[in-house]
Amino acid sequence: MTQDFVIYLGKEAVYTILLLSGPLLGVSLLVGLIISIFQATTQIQEQTLTFVPKIAMVFISLIIFGPWMLNLLVAFTTNLFSMIPHLIF
Repeated sequence: MTQDFVIYLGKEAVYTILLLSGPLLGVSLLVGLIISIFQATTQIQEQTLTFVPKIAMVFISLIIFGPWMLNLLVAFTTNLFSMIPHLIF
């Protein structure tokens, strides 16, 4: 296993993690921004107001994006397992 191959595997792992977490973090950020604007306009400063909508929307987006995320993770793992014979010298 060469140093270039290890860097390639690390790059692919980080890229896969970013693709997997991107939709959920984006939805959470968008809902948090909407709730913050709502709190600023109504002057309701309740700290726990953001948790329930964020959690609900993250679960809904997990249901929506779940099959795509699972396919991405399975493809990465299959690719990783298929590389194992090539790593043996």
